[in-house]
Order: sequence, then C-alpha cells, then structure tokens
Amino acid sequence: MRYALIAACLATTGCMATDPDVASRDAGRTLFAEDCAACHGPEAKGNGPLAAELETQPADLTKIASRRNGVWPMLEIMSIVDGYSKRTNPRDDMPIIVGLTEGPMIDFDSGNGITQQVPARLVAVVEYLESIQSPRPTSYVP
Repeated sequence: MRYALIAACLATTGCMATDPDVASRDAGRTLFAEDCAACHGPEAKGNGPLAAELETQPADLTKIASRRNGVWPMLEIMSIVDGYSKRTNPRDDMPIIVGLTEGPMIDFDSGNGITQQVPARLVAVVEYLESIQSPRPTSYVP
C-alpha cells in the first residue's frame, strides 16, 4: 500500500509549468499544491488526504523553524524536499520529486558569496515553505 501511495504522489509530478517566474513564492505555492499537499495537506500541517495511509506521518511544515529554535535552514530544507537525502532523511514515505529538480536553473548563493545554478522549482517550493512558517523565523542559516 505504501508504495502505491508513493507512486500516486510521483505520478502527479510529471508536468510542471515553465513559467519565467518559476522561482517565485506563488510558483512555490502552486508546486506545493501539486506535489506535496496530498500528504502534507493544503495548509502544510501534515494532514493531507493520503497522510493516514503512510507509515511515517507527514510533518507540519509550518513549524520547521519553530522546531529549530527559530532558525530557517534553507539548504537542509532544500535537501529534504528534493528527496535525495535518504541517508539523513530515512523516511520511506517521502518520495523523490523529480519535477522539482528539473527545468529552469537559477543562480543561488548558499551563504558563502559564491553562486551556483540550482533548480528554480526547488527554490520556489522552499521559499514558499519559509513564507508559511508560524512563527516567522528569527534567524537564517544557508
């Protein structure tokens, strides 16, 4: 059953808009609704329609910074959202969302002043998640 749910989640990631403003928070909200809300819920509180069927309950994504003493860890969240961080994120139910790592690339500064190209969709989703933190982050780390 779990693998069927993951497959259902992955099936929704095939088509993404190639909007020039793809890294905006509005684009992130749309991508979240398409790729994440089935498990995490439309308000990102971990109560999506598929949540009850998962072995590991989805996290309340509005409390990420709160769980980290007010810190918003941008790179850590990017790593979790892209789904490839299985050795540090051992949740079988968290799918690899290929659509978030494909498509347009944008310049991203990880905090050291050096920019590199990263997927715009991934940045958009993570910036959207930052925008819905409750309470707001009080500090930031790359």
